[in-house]
Amino acid sequence: MHVLVVEDDPAISGPLVTGLERNGIEATCVQFGSMVIDSLPGKDLVILDLGLPDEDGLDVLRAIRKISDVPVIVATARGDEMDRIIGLEIGADDYVVKPFSVRELSARVRAISRRRVVEAPISIGSIVFDRNRRSVEVSGKSIDLTAKEFDLLGVLLEEPGRVVPRQELYARVWDPVWVGTGKTLDVHVASVRKKLGDANLIETVRGVGYRIVQAT
Repeated sequence: MHVLVVEDDPAISGPLVTGLERNGIEATCVQFGSMVIDSLPGKDLVILDLGLPDEDGLDVLRAIRKISDVPVIVATARGDEMDRIIGLEIGADDYVVKPFSVRELSARVRAISRRRVVEAPISIGSIVFDRNRRSVEVSGKSIDLTAKEFDLLGVLLEEPGRVVPRQELYARVWDPVWVGTGKTLDVHVASVRKKLGDANLIETVRGVGYRIVQAT
């Protein structure tokens, strides 16, 4: 996978490119919005800052969407709700507010890549998770999940065995800047466990997050 990083601050872009490459993601960086369109060929995903020196990042996103459906993750210090809403509505696949960890961003890159490239249902044990149909089956029986429960299970199933931090789950399932209660995630996990009929499927890693352990 080859990612285009659009970031004008070398103090951010340097460690970001290095961190992505350490996570097995090839990365090329450009500093100006005017360079993005010419740099798109051969890129599988764009990580886009909004505070660029020559153009507003949202205008760059609009320009990208006129010619390409390449996945775009907005990674910016602009955490205002309206900026997030506009960014997602005009075509961003994800929106991350600085500061963020390279590990989390790498996980988001891989997740978006899998959703774009791999459309087949995820089968783990007796569970069949179909993101396209928004359906989940356990031992051939359809399970009725709410939208948030479905998205939560999908994130966990993407990388079985990986502990997904609580903050990553909140960011990807709820909102990049979550302002709800700390019990919201726990309540949803408990509900998913109950509906799947196996309390041991989703393991709690105390103080860190959750992970998929096994499927019945």
